[in-house]
This record gives sequence, C-alpha cells and structure tokens, in this order.
Amino acid sequence: MKIAIASGKGGTGKTTVAVSLALSLENTQIIDCDVEEPNVHLFLKPKISQKIPVKTLIPEIDYEKCDFCRRCSEICVYNALTVLKFNENEGEVLIFPQLCHGCGGCILLCPKEAIKEGEREIGTISIGEKDGIKFIEGRLNISEVLAPKVIEKAKSYIEPDKIVILDAPPGTTCPVVETLKNVDFCLLVTEPTPFGLHDLELAYKVTQALNIPSGVIINKSEKDELIEDFCKKNNIPIFLKIPFKTEIAETYSKGIPLVKALPEYKKAFQEIYQKIKDVL
Repeated sequence: MKIAIASGKGGTGKTTVAVSLALSLENTQIIDCDVEEPNVHLFLKPKISQKIPVKTLIPEIDYEKCDFCRRCSEICVYNALTVLKFNENEGEVLIFPQLCHGCGGCILLCPKEAIKEGEREIGTISIGEKDGIKFIEGRLNISEVLAPKVIEKAKSYIEPDKIVILDAPPGTTCPVVETLKNVDFCLLVTEPTPFGLHDLELAYKVTQALNIPSGVIINKSEKDELIEDFCKKNNIPIFLKIPFKTEIAETYSKGIPLVKALPEYKKAFQEIYQKIKDVL
C-alpha cells in the first residue's frame, strides 16, 4: 500500500505525521518527496548506504552537421535554445540548461540530426535504513527546477511488498502531483486556521482530480470548527487530532519523532492505518 502525506501549505506537520506513521507500523518504507527541502532524515536519522545521482537529458550540438536553421529553438516551448546565425556557414546554438525540461523534442525534430543526447546531474537519491524502516530521500540540487524528475526517480525505488509512506512537498503544484501519482490513499494534514482551511480545500481538490481517496489529520488542534465543517460538508473522515501543546513543539524542535517522545500516539497511528484499510 502506498500512502501519501500531503498538505496545501508548509508547516502543518506533514513530516511529523509521515515519520510517526512509518515508525508505528511494521514492514514500512518512507520516501521523502519534498526534494527541495527534505527533512525526514532529521527525525529518522537513517544510516545511508547508497547515493545515486539523478540525471536529465540535455541536448548537445554537432556543429559538423548543424546549419543553424533554428528549427530546434522554434519547437522548444521552454525557450531553452537560441540559435545565432552569423553568416551562411557560421553560427552558434546557445543552450540554457536550467530551462531545458529534457523532453528530447529538439533531438527528434532536427532536420540535420545535428543534436544528440547529453546528460547533466540535477539531484541525488539517498538510500538508507533505520530500525527496520527503508529510507529513500530525493534531493534537488541548488538552483535546479526539475523537482518532478527527482521525485519520479525516488519513487522508482518503491518496494511493492512494503507499506510505503510518501512525504509530499507542500502546496498543490507539479511536484505534489508527481508524488501523488499512483498512490492508494492521501492523508491531508491541516491546522484549524483560515489559512489552513483555504489550503486544505486546494489540496483536497487535487486528490479529487486524481481520484485518490483521502482523510484529514488536524495538527495544532484547538478550535477545529472551521475544518470540521468543511470535512462534514465534503464527507471527508477526520482520522486524528494532534493537540496544540508546548510539549509536542519541543520534541519536534529537538528532532524527536512524536511517537518516540509520546509513545501513546503509536496506537493512534496504527488505528489510522486500519481506518485507511477499511476505507479502501
């Protein structure tokens, strides 16, 4: 089973929930898909056994064949190539690597077959383990933008015989959609504020568009009427309320997982998994 932990905004407690769920169950694998700012490792503290570079396609120009016809720059919707033609036989093709999405269109459509496949590194996959939990982390290199490619690579290490927990990036953009692809269930973590409700609505719409069943966890629970009314109106189950307590905030700030600091929550997360199975 693949369970994604998502939210419409940052800071709601996705990683707290993801790590706690992984630690509460047997035979789990956790994948940190928040590749722009991964932080599962801060709580799980895994022993890393392998690091694998993530590479993407980049065009390389064969100037022996290129006649600077500009066909490649005309078809590139990301404006990653610009062709400068100085005279009949001379010119230059400027490639902007960080704009290139590696689609290969320029290679396919070049009439002179003057473009070949190159590659460049955009991130890293770290593989490790802690307390029997298999750990996968995707990390996007600084200044890169192709987060979905790193997430896709991280997900390629999913072990189908395990309970897979995917810690999604915040928000509702392409990296979140890439994380949610082909998952069985999505836990939406929110907080009982107007901002929390607004972003929960957006995240819930994404799960609907992808036809993924979902449930809600309210973190920093205090006055929850805003969230409860929304969930009741949309028939979304609320699986857990984590209270707004200084003790919980302190354990988080020290990098201690919730279920390690407060073991009584372990049963609550086991019950969440059972409720997910019941829904499915």
